[in-house]
Amino acid sequence: MANTEKPSTKAEQKKAGNIKVPTQKIAAPIPKSKVDIKKSESKKIEPTKEKKKAVPVKKIKRNFATINVSNLPISTKYSMAICKFIKGKKIKQAIAELELVCIKKKAVPMKGEIPHRKGKIMSGRFPKNASERFIILLNSLIANANENQMNNPIIKEAVSNIGERPFGRFGRWRKKRTHVYLKATEKIKFKKNKKGAKK
Repeated sequence: MANTEKPSTKAEQKKAGNIKVPTQKIAAPIPKSKVDIKKSESKKIEPTKEKKKAVPVKKIKRNFATINVSNLPISTKYSMAICKFIKGKKIKQAIAELELVCIKKKAVPMKGEIPHRKGKIMSGRFPKNASERFIILLNSLIANANENQMNNPIIKEAVSNIGERPFGRFGRWRKKRTHVYLKATEKIKFKKNKKGAKK
């Protein structure tokens, strides 16, 4: 006769095949979206780059300051007279005198068939446009002198030359253009000997 008794324990039931053991299902990997991939890439630790320290550049100290401007729209004749007028003066003094020229309180000495003016000069004029341009140049010359740590700068060189003269409308006339060069140096104090000669 066949044994019809059911096994009592679970182990015996497993052997007999009566109990089905649940199998664990492995979940499929969820595909990452493009946004998640970008975030994961951004989170990657990059190797730190060592910053190079900036080497301080040594400034060359100069005992002069210059301004060189080309093709200013002013008269060459007036600019030559102004250059002669400001040469050998302190920059601030030259600016103050050119401001007086603009308001027609002081005339710039000029040669030629020009009317005479009051004061110690004979002939002269009040070139307002050229004086205003020179005041701008002298202010920038002061800034250059301060950058070079100059204490008492004076205008040593003042040169103006004729520049490129483009044709005006329909080529009927030619416009005025002038190159200007200014140089300032520190004022040198001379010591006098007993005899009066300078060292």
